[in-house]
Order: sequence, then structure tokens, then C-alpha cells
Amino acid sequence: MKEQCFLPEGRLIGKAQNEQYFSSIKMLERAMREGIILEAAALSCAKDTLDLTVDLGVARGIIPRGEAAWEPDGSPPRDIAVITRVGRPVSFIVTDIGDGEYPTVRLSRRAVQKACFEEYVSRLVPGDIIDASVTHLDPFGAFVDVGCGVTSLLSIDCISVSRISHPSGRLKKGQALKVAVKNFDENGRLYVTLRELLGTWEENAAGIVVGSTVAGIVRSVEDYGIFVELTPNLAGLAERRAGVKEGDACAVFVKNIIRDRMKIKLSIIDTYPAPSEPTPLKYFVDTSRIRHIDSFRYSPLVCPKVIETIF
Repeated sequence: MKEQCFLPEGRLIGKAQNEQYFSSIKMLERAMREGIILEAAALSCAKDTLDLTVDLGVARGIIPRGEAAWEPDGSPPRDIAVITRVGRPVSFIVTDIGDGEYPTVRLSRRAVQKACFEEYVSRLVPGDIIDASVTHLDPFGAFVDVGCGVTSLLSIDCISVSRISHPSGRLKKGQALKVAVKNFDENGRLYVTLRELLGTWEENAAGIVVGSTVAGIVRSVEDYGIFVELTPNLAGLAERRAGVKEGDACAVFVKNIIRDRMKIKLSIIDTYPAPSEPTPLKYFVDTSRIRHIDSFRYSPLVCPKVIETIF
């Protein structure tokens, strides 16, 4: 397979370098000879065989069930892993082209994923900053595509410093992300983290001034107070107020900032309906230039409590 960048699925669709190969059979033949990774949407899944059909423009593409996904242990892909690709982008290489004016073209997604893992994912080290796309959300975290449909878990505690009750409070399906490699488990599965890219306590608190009123989101209502998220990596504590519930948007008055204890004291001025979309993420790492970090210290140097990640 020709050496190239292994991107999350969906990043090639609409790009000229991808679409040119769907302009003629000759271009598909070239893609097959050179092992070019292509992308298109899976249109349907056959009832009996679970083969996927892909529209290649000048030909009909077929991804046989056994070629629809790669499993590290060599087992065939689960039915649900095949069926749920319908309507979504799939990465593949061309493996065979039939005869005729409108031939059937056989494709393999499994080969692409295997190459992606062996040539890219398995060579990553903790602290590497990579591209990812959110594929689905569960209460315990988000699964993200780190390349050609190869997935990794972004656990809920690694999404942000400010706690959320469900990943949907921070992320949405299909969202493009930058994440850092956390570790591999004993089975070679990759885990990633996001919170280290969203800024330190000092960086997030820099624009907040005592006496100002700022926007926030209620993340937790406790007996002793209400935790209000000011940014994904920064929260403050407000006194209890009747009628306030988790998920509410709110305006809060900043009463005090105690840097050596990482505390921000707030007073809720008003609340509003919960926002329909997650708060946009702001990266405090220049991900266009920096591709690796060795460590991340969230807590200020003046704070006795050290919150730090060593990759």
C-alpha cells in the first residue's frame, strides 16, 4: 500500500485528490495499482451476505462482509460493525475490477485499517497529538476514529477537567478533534485524552476578573453549592439557588478568585434553557505546529496541590 497519511474517515470525501479516481475506470485501475486509499459513502448493506455497496461514480463498488472491518485478533467483523457503516464514509483500496462498461469493483476496508494500525497507530507514543473524529458517545466516554475507522476510547474523565455527567455535554457525533495519545493496554488498544490540550487553570482563568459577570453552564448541583463550568477546563462554585438544575446555562457574578487553591467563588444571577450544542472547544496548544507533549501541569505553581499528567 502506498505510504500516505491515515486520516479519520470522512476527511477525504469531496477532496480533489480523492474524487479524481472516480472519474474513469482507468483512474480506478491506477488507484488499484498504486494502493491509493480512497473514500466514499456506503449506500447499502445486502440482506443475506452483508456486503456493502459503494457508489464509485463510474462503477459499483462492493466491500465483501469479510473486508468491511479489521479485527486485531483476525476474527470476522461483527454484523453490527458492518451494518452501521451504511450512510457513512468508508475508507478502502481497490482490489479487483470486473469487466464491462459499468463493472463491479471489489474493495477492501479491512486492508486499509490493518495498514493504518501497523504503519501508524502502533507507532504512536504517549503524548503524540493526533487527529480524531467522534464516532459515538456512551455514558463512560466517547469512541473516536483515529484513522481509517480504527477506533480509540476517550474516557469521560479525560475529556475535560470540568466534570460532565455524559460526553454529550462536551462532544457531538462527527465532531473533529485533536487528542493526545494516553496509552496502549495489554491488548494493544489505544486510549486517548483531550483535557491536556484545553489549557491550564491559569490559562483558563486569565480572562476572568473579580467583579465581572460571565456566562457558564451548571454541571452539578450539590448540597453545599452549585458547580458552574466557565470553560471546559475551569469551574467555580456558586451558592445554592432554587430552581437551578444541571445543564442550565447561566450568568454568574465573580465574587473571588483564589489562585493558590484553584477556587473561583460565584453567585448565580440568572439561568436560561440548556444550550442545544456543546460549548466550542478552545485548544491552548498550537496543534498545527506542536505534534507531541511530554507533560501537562494543570495547577498553578503557587498551588500546593499538583495536578499533572506525565506522558
